[in-house]
Amino acid sequence: MAIASINPATGELLQTFTPLSDQEIEDKLGRAFAAYGRHRKTAFSARATRMVNAAQILENEKESLAKLMTTEMGKTYQSAVDEAAKCAWACRYYAENAERFLADEIVETTARKSYVRYQPIGAILAVMPWNYPFWQAVRFIAPALMAGNVGLLKHASNVPQCALKLEDVFSRAGFEAGVFQALLIGPEKVDGLLKDRRIVAATLTGSEGAGIHVGTSAARNIKKMVLELGGSDPFIVMPSANLDEAVATGVKARVSNNGQSCIAAKRFIIAQSITDEFEKKFVDKMKSLRVGDPFDAATDVGPLATAGAVKDLQRDVQASVEAGAKVLTGGKPLQGAGNFYPPTVLTDIPKEAPAYHEELFGPVACLFRVKDADEAIRLANDTRFGLGASVWTNDEAERERFINELEAGMVFVNRMVASDPRIPFGGVKQSGHGRELGPFGIREFCNIKTVSIH
Repeated sequence: MAIASINPATGELLQTFTPLSDQEIEDKLGRAFAAYGRHRKTAFSARATRMVNAAQILENEKESLAKLMTTEMGKTYQSAVDEAAKCAWACRYYAENAERFLADEIVETTARKSYVRYQPIGAILAVMPWNYPFWQAVRFIAPALMAGNVGLLKHASNVPQCALKLEDVFSRAGFEAGVFQALLIGPEKVDGLLKDRRIVAATLTGSEGAGIHVGTSAARNIKKMVLELGGSDPFIVMPSANLDEAVATGVKARVSNNGQSCIAAKRFIIAQSITDEFEKKFVDKMKSLRVGDPFDAATDVGPLATAGAVKDLQRDVQASVEAGAKVLTGGKPLQGAGNFYPPTVLTDIPKEAPAYHEELFGPVACLFRVKDADEAIRLANDTRFGLGASVWTNDEAERERFINELEAGMVFVNRMVASDPRIPFGGVKQSGHGRELGPFGIREFCNIKTVSIH
């Protein structure tokens, strides 16, 4: 099957790529294995120099990189510029901190000297999604390469040009051939890669189904696996919150990246005493958003990445309405060229509706009314997901309850959930396991070696 790049705003076929043959895959694996033997022995200072070079390229070329991202997957141009800049930040962060994160840790025992040493483990396969085509990959690449590992990127099949551009950036930054490579392959090749002894671990960001498939394959082959999967993040607003700020941030948190984000606010859980006011202001703001050309600076929401994504989203919205949910705005795909779906708000959502228990991957917000913090916590946790949660309250005791009792890998108070190179990113329950970013992210793919000298 050809790997194709299609402009989601127009439906235009931009370019097709022939997937790598088995021999080409073998050549890349051999190159990675050989490169690891040399790269792992390089000094942190040498790796840092190259990583800073990559940051500089990402920063200097952020406009052209943004144009590629927007054309290939439809995110608004300014958000794509911001994504390239964030990638540069992550590269610099690990260039500056990797050696400290991986320094020997002395442990007092009865031995003359005991310590923990962090060492690289080899070639890591990264299976990455299309929604943040540079950021998702870079938040793996930067720590992995700084730790002394090498990486192979199997990117989503609708962003092949982004995958190749990433390989180009790190090559121009000075990393040896084979240290980071893009693999233009279909998902059917992943299992074979995980069976290969030269691939020692894998990381996947993607759907629940993809995580189960790749995670099962990794487990069969006793390979370390980090999974960052879906989310149905709650956005909880209590009476003590700044309501206008919560509304404005809530809209941004729902439609960011055209609504296609695992950490997007999806379930808006609002205290009963403020629900009517919140609902009116929130719906008015959602209605006011401009949908259209992602290159137009006035556009708030661009297209969904694929035509299939529109069909899937509409199927879930329609099924929710048939189950009893009420549409306050939006609710149907826009007519014409491109994969456009309007900002949508649902309420009165019954438990059996897809909008209650599934992740809606697009600009659809689900509003829920609750009596108090107890009910808010129960509803927030009534999901198989546990990625992030945004809580809006200025009551200190209430804040501590939410932090302690919400089943999530991340809790943001009076702010939308966001990734940051300095703090760990990941979830619990069906949202995955393991962590990216921060010191935890770089240690995920290290041999945590105990050394005891007597």
